Amino acid sequence: MRQQTRRSTLVAFGMIAAAAATAAKAAWLRSRARALAVLVDRDEESPAAGSTRVPPSDGFVVVTAAGVHVDAATAAAAIAHASGHDLDVVDLVPGDLPVGTLTALLLQIDPATYCHDRLAVGRGAGHACVVRSGVLDRIAWAEATDTDPGGARWRELDPVAYLELSRRLKRYAPTSTDLVVAPRMCAVDPDPAWRMPSLHALAGVAAPALAPLPAVAALLAGLAPLVHPVAGTAALVAYMAEPRIVGWGGPVRSRDVAVSDLLARPARALASVVRPFAQPAPAPVRRHRARLAEADRQRRAGYDADAARLAAFFEPRRTECPWCGESDLDRAVQVPDLFQGKPGTFVLDECGGCGHIFQNPRLTLDGLDHYYRDFYDGRQREHTELMFSFAGRSYRDRAAMLDGVAEPKRWLDVGTGHGYFCLVAQEMWPDTRFDGLDLTPNVIEAQHRGWVEHGYHGLFPDLAAELTGGYDVVSMHHYLEHTRDPAVELDAAATVLEAGGHLLIEVPAPESLLGRHLGWLWGPWLQPQHQHFVPLANLVAALGDRGFTVLAVERGSVHQPVDLSYAVMLLAKRLAPAGGAPWDPPDTAARRLGRTVVYGGLLPAAGVAVALDRALLPAVHRWPVLSNAYRVLARKA
Repeated sequence: MRQQTRRSTLVAFGMIAAAAATAAKAAWLRSRARALAVLVDRDEESPAAGSTRVPPSDGFVVVTAAGVHVDAATAAAAIAHASGHDLDVVDLVPGDLPVGTLTALLLQIDPATYCHDRLAVGRGAGHACVVRSGVLDRIAWAEATDTDPGGARWRELDPVAYLELSRRLKRYAPTSTDLVVAPRMCAVDPDPAWRMPSLHALAGVAAPALAPLPAVAALLAGLAPLVHPVAGTAALVAYMAEPRIVGWGGPVRSRDVAVSDLLARPARALASVVRPFAQPAPAPVRRHRARLAEADRQRRAGYDADAARLAAFFEPRRTECPWCGESDLDRAVQVPDLFQGKPGTFVLDECGGCGHIFQNPRLTLDGLDHYYRDFYDGRQREHTELMFSFAGRSYRDRAAMLDGVAEPKRWLDVGTGHGYFCLVAQEMWPDTRFDGLDLTPNVIEAQHRGWVEHGYHGLFPDLAAELTGGYDVVSMHHYLEHTRDPAVELDAAATVLEAGGHLLIEVPAPESLLGRHLGWLWGPWLQPQHQHFVPLANLVAALGDRGFTVLAVERGSVHQPVDLSYAVMLLAKRLAPAGGAPWDPPDTAARRLGRTVVYGGLLPAAGVAVALDRALLPAVHRWPVLSNAYRVLARKA
């Protein structure tokens, strides 16, 4: 009896805690909602007031999702708001936006900081926006293959295309994009058929895991009173009241927060998850799925051709260290491609003489192209860009290395990718010209986004001669480990820098104790992309050989707290590889069930790992040998 009472008490406390957490979350979202600006209604008369299209005006274009009506007065007020606040993009939030859509929006962005947050992911209410035509022109240039002649694509879009446009607009106008409530504009109810395509566009491979969450929450809330009448009722009431709290006193007057709507919330949440699977998809959704399937079919043809020549992607195995020439080599790691799951096994050897770790056998350039494809671009591009957008602290710390040391004027970021570091560093160094260099075409898009002033596309050693002495700062952030010959890359940096210029390098730390103990589960091995791991002492000596003086070394503060959480993720991928990609074998029900079991079973371990990663930070700062990365600042003589 006593044990049963104790169990009942724990259940009650858990439900009360859930109710309190729900109320706190709702209050937090309410504070965000109250930060939304509201359009000043100019109440202008216009013959186009009844039209669902508003022609371009004052250099702006009105873009809508399918079926959305924007009256001329709202369009004029939005354009005036954009002009008055020096904005290039204004996303319009309907005054009666359904609370579910409002909540989803507020969970993803903070309206108080969204405009000036350079790394904020572009999100909107999914209805309409006014965009300066010059921004659309730049996007059309970068996305020429996706744009219809005359720019007609930008007038009315399906929900997924509108979501993708919102993301691109924020990237092309990172500090001049904002949201504003349009009281006159009426919301369009979300089409259930577009729920999963939109979720896939937002979350990628995580979409299947996120899709059932509303139904799970509704079921738990609905069943709670049956488990514990008092505490369970409190949890259910908090769940049903959440929408009313979110919208209370804010500028959005959601039309679905009446008492009857709140009482029906659990049933509606269940229906929103089930309904897309219970009815045939409309033609636009089928066309969208067909486009994705065709793109994957074309990719699969290329990967099938590559599979027949997989051995040709590897060079002959080396018998000596590429750094010091010693032949005392030991195997450090052998692991498959855990991140993408492409076929192949990769070996990292460690030199007994200097400690250098390198991929052996090394991939050829064709092999690198095969394994890089659909990681930084193509199929996984959005997932990768999302990961980059979370690294704001690292970008700022890197830029701060020059604070008090020099006033950079011309900065070349090598391996810049899409230019995320340059975008953030411009805040600290507004008078500095930031250029980028990368082997992928992403650097050209970075230039058209305005994140770098000039983008160089190619190999750094090949381009160094034409850039001789052209920069006073060169940075290489997590770049050297990707290169085929780090020593040649250091020579190129010495060529490009002027006398007295500064070289900033950040790389994984192969001496990391966590890395040594985790073995193949250590994320920074990142096979097969990372080809070299240079110990700190080796890099310092190599810089000295090239006439550099090391000014600062940072280790513990450079650590990224992801080692244990990445280990759990990699273990899950090893036990139950992802399926559905163009290079995967056919995905079966058994494989999907296996992934569900493995991922579900490891979910508690993932939560513990994330907590431990954060808890270990003080220890990493105290004992830098635990750090998974290091950073060096050096001056050229």
